[in-house]
Amino acid sequence: MEESGPVHSGPAASSTVRRQDLDGLRGIAIALVVAFHVWAGRVSGGVDVFLVLSGFFFTGAVVRGVERRGVIAAKETARRTVRRLTPSLVVVLAAIVLATVILRPYTQLGETAAQTLASMFYVQNWYLATAELDYLAPDPSVSPLQHLWSMSVQGQFYVAILLVLAGWAWLRRRGRADRPGLLIALTALGLLSFWYATAGTAQHQAWTYYDSMARVWELLAGAALAVAAPWLRLPTRVRALAAVVGLAMVLTCGPLFDGANQFPGVAALWPVGAACLVIASGFGFADGPSAWPNRVLGGRICTELGTLAYPLYLWHWPILIFYLAESGRSHAGLVDGLVVIAISLVLAYATTRLIETPLRLPPRGRSHEGKQHRAAGVLVAATTVAVLVVTMGWQLVLAANPAVPPRELDAQRYPGATALLTGAEYSPEPMRPTVFEGGVDSPPPTTDGCITPSREVRVCTYGDPNAARSIAVVGGSHSEHWIPALEVLGAERGIRVISYLKEGCPVTLADQPSYAEWPFPECHEWSREVLDRLAADPPDWVLTLSTRYRQDGLGDEVPIEYLEVWSAMQERGLNVLALRDTPRLRRDGVLYRATDCLAHRGDPDSCGLDRASALAPADPALEPAAGFPNVHLLDLSDAVCRPQRCRVVEGNVLIYRDEHHLTASYARSLAPELGRQIGTITGWW
Repeated sequence: MEESGPVHSGPAASSTVRRQDLDGLRGIAIALVVAFHVWAGRVSGGVDVFLVLSGFFFTGAVVRGVERRGVIAAKETARRTVRRLTPSLVVVLAAIVLATVILRPYTQLGETAAQTLASMFYVQNWYLATAELDYLAPDPSVSPLQHLWSMSVQGQFYVAILLVLAGWAWLRRRGRADRPGLLIALTALGLLSFWYATAGTAQHQAWTYYDSMARVWELLAGAALAVAAPWLRLPTRVRALAAVVGLAMVLTCGPLFDGANQFPGVAALWPVGAACLVIASGFGFADGPSAWPNRVLGGRICTELGTLAYPLYLWHWPILIFYLAESGRSHAGLVDGLVVIAISLVLAYATTRLIETPLRLPPRGRSHEGKQHRAAGVLVAATTVAVLVVTMGWQLVLAANPAVPPRELDAQRYPGATALLTGAEYSPEPMRPTVFEGGVDSPPPTTDGCITPSREVRVCTYGDPNAARSIAVVGGSHSEHWIPALEVLGAERGIRVISYLKEGCPVTLADQPSYAEWPFPECHEWSREVLDRLAADPPDWVLTLSTRYRQDGLGDEVPIEYLEVWSAMQERGLNVLALRDTPRLRRDGVLYRATDCLAHRGDPDSCGLDRASALAPADPALEPAAGFPNVHLLDLSDAVCRPQRCRVVEGNVLIYRDEHHLTASYARSLAPELGRQIGTITGWW
């Protein structure tokens, strides 16, 4: 979101004009970003337009500087860029940290501190990619810092392109490089990045969305246009057509594309191409009048909005997320959405007027402007120190007091599921795991690397490794969280538990299952190899899931893709233990963490949900499973939920470690009931 400046309009190096239409394009882009975030809950393509413009302005300014001076003015460029981007960012980060402390559960402070530091040091995109967070529609479960991934991508690009241009400047001084050579190099790098983005989007879009290498082609498209500007003298009619088509593409991107699930692959050519067309439509203004779209974009409304684009982008998302979190709503309506936008505009204007503008002006002694400059500088410096002290301090506190999940709980004091199933009395005890321990009370594959994030098939053994009886646990994390219960059974009953697990991947033979939010062929490929391995070395039983929650309704269901897997297993002679999935904590379609709810004045009952909203009255797998003699059903719903309510704590044991995964502690308390049902089916005991 680099500010605009003079842009070459002809071959003469000295011929420059200010592209007010591009200021206006930024205004239109930010309007679309805000509107689609607030009301549509999806990506508009506006951020992709910003990335193209940032590459265009930044690269153009540096290249022109090299041609004037012969060298990179690295310090000056860095100082200008930091002065432009950092003050507003620091102020918004401070506001987010303060709002989190005041308004949100204390269990969120650690995550907010970590993401604040990642945003301040421009690595937020990698933080999100590593955490494999999806760019979801805004709701209370989404981070108020999530939108800052794009700022991190830009910051990394600025450093990288400065290094590239420094090398070009060095070669240019020795007569070994010129603009055409630079253009070829940038184009080649852009094509390589586009190929990488296309391949990554098809394989693992959730990661690729935040990947700098997959995003850099969008910035390089603008950079290449900046380098090619002196030779792009387009006829008036061609410029007009480019302006009309480009603006139309910008306005229609959001409705036409589901950017959160399609970008930055082939679909991103639409917003990137749109921005490039509008940029190209301005080349040659000196030879004729600009087209009406350029005049509209260069008008006061669009350009004034463009002036606020950067701070408005920073403010609107956290304002929206905090509003949704405090109101308990899944989305904003017309009136409250307008209020969110109005507050964001006021804060953006104040940030521009009180922070950005004074700091861009040089201090002038005792003048009013000089006093404003010094006051803004002191405020930003103090805020920066405060943010760093608070976030780093909290991280140090957490590091010095790490949450350690309980390895084993006293069954008398912490009966867990046993109390729910038998009605046995027990004395109240402090909940274990605690709200801080809950998030790390995970099954062994999460910590020992036996659940793969990639295409690789990883096979691990738990329980009794020398046992003759064997159960293979196959699928994603909802299969994985039963491993602690199976470990107990394996040790007690002599069972070899073999894991075939992949993150976010129920076994499927479809490239894009009906329940998936984006194509995930890597899951399909992994599943086929797992089925082939199971057929080659068959266990006694294969344990996998039989149901899945309804994304757009109440209760649970059996996706058609699960039946395809059962058929494939039947063809391979595999006996299946099909386990009903556990409920997910949702209110009005919005997932929430049990630990956050408990830390935010909630109790085990209020933080739970009605059983009827999470589970169908009868196991929906009963009817379809009747057609598969190899499939035998397991249902432990009564060991997780009461007849009317699914609570988050039973028998003094926390059930959920997040929104929908069982804690290892509670899973271990499920071992007796799981063993009873398995024994009845298998006849092993």
